[in-house]
Amino acid sequence: MSANLFIISAASGTGKTSLVSELLKSVEGLTVSVSHTTRSPRPGEIDGDHYHFIDTKTFEEHIKNGHFLEHAQVFENYYGTLLQTVEAQLADGLDVILEIDWQGAEQVAKRLPDAISIFILPPSLQTLHHRLSNRGQDSEEVIQKRLAGAILEMSQHQNFDYLVINDEFEVALRDLQSIIRSARLKTTRQRQQQAALIEALI
Repeated sequence: MSANLFIISAASGTGKTSLVSELLKSVEGLTVSVSHTTRSPRPGEIDGDHYHFIDTKTFEEHIKNGHFLEHAQVFENYYGTLLQTVEAQLADGLDVILEIDWQGAEQVAKRLPDAISIFILPPSLQTLHHRLSNRGQDSEEVIQKRLAGAILEMSQHQNFDYLVINDEFEVALRDLQSIIRSARLKTTRQRQQQAALIEALI
């Protein structure tokens, strides 16, 4: 495929969503595949924009029918990406970002081995706790549960192609931009986009 599929994963509270949002604004020809989930919307979240919010029965029907490129159960809720949606975006020539956890990333890598995977880490556990607390959406008990889960998630970073540390937001953003630009300069991509030039030169 000429377009690139990027997997971006991180523990909850690392700043992945904010980074991806700025990435989409700053890089042309890039889109995100909106995942489906059975969890309830958080304050400010919009159905179809942040997630497609569906009920458990509908989600499980998609699983049964093999509609998901990847899916996982996280904190008692399902999350998944429809294969048809991703295939349509890639066919349109758009580079696609999947914001998914490490379980989903593992599934995608098996089905689409050319996918480029990126893991984002926080600079420290203290910073991660601070970011989770500042959301003001969860109790301390829930925050501690998320921190415990984050340690397991972060241990999976070694299975990803790239590792970005989100200490300073702008630096992390530039790192992500560099990864995308680098992928677009691969010979396979350039041979398709610069076919006329290459034919004229050789």
